[in-house]
Amino acid sequence: MSVLLSFGHGYSARALAPLLLARGWTVIGTTRSDEKAAALRAEGVEPLIFGAPLADALGRASHVLVSAGPDGDGDPVLREYGDLLATGLRTKEWVGYLSTTGVYGDHGGGWVDETTALTPSTRRGRARVAAEAAWQALDAPLHIFRLAGIYGPGRGPFAKVREGTARRIVKPGQVFSRIHVDDIAQVLLASIDRPDPGTIYNVCDDDPAPPQDVIGHAAHLLGLPLPPEVPFDAADMSPMARSFYAESKRVQNDRIKNDLGVRLRHPDYRAGLADLLRRGRDDDTA
Repeated sequence: MSVLLSFGHGYSARALAPLLLARGWTVIGTTRSDEKAAALRAEGVEPLIFGAPLADALGRASHVLVSAGPDGDGDPVLREYGDLLATGLRTKEWVGYLSTTGVYGDHGGGWVDETTALTPSTRRGRARVAAEAAWQALDAPLHIFRLAGIYGPGRGPFAKVREGTARRIVKPGQVFSRIHVDDIAQVLLASIDRPDPGTIYNVCDDDPAPPQDVIGHAAHLLGLPLPPEVPFDAADMSPMARSFYAESKRVQNDRIKNDLGVRLRHPDYRAGLADLLRRGRDDDTA
């Protein structure tokens, strides 16, 4: 029987789980609270409180997915279970690590691909580069997935547009790449079906775009007035939100198409946002 052990079983992993459960897989997901454990159990996932003994779950697993990101002290999964994972992953059929396109740093709106040098300009990006290297150092059939900005049910612009709190923040030349969570799930599934240890995949859609265009299109779909435009330098933003504007790049996604045969369900934000509205998923909670 195929069994996925999912560390940090959050938004992206929860989109993958139903696809595997439909195939008859068992999915074991780690979480940090009893409340979240109950929610996972209701979704058909076996919960495992992070920090509990891992040997049994790891022994059962044929596949391993790591969604937990690094914190101020490094990679939390390796910190907690590193000794066991150092020897316990080599016999697995597939190991996946979810990283971020932030590892590439700022390219002034230029294109990057999986061979581009890693030159992150933010602390989060540097932590991801270190975490990738730590996982690559293990004896494991590792696949790295560098995710662009994630959106989907519960993670879209519609609520703020409806509330009238949305702003179109404009920084000249700024572009972001994005990916719908449904497409993350299908990329992971395609890789599980076609394992190629050591490979790195950029996971993004076909249309890097300025953030203000996405907000404007959401308003258009809702038939609401265009939110006001605010220059980046004058915008009232949290340090975290402002840091996302420190880097501008367009991310190439040819490898997921050519190597994995993926055909994106949502090739751009227009298709993704329209689908959320059409299926009534725009106000879902994550």
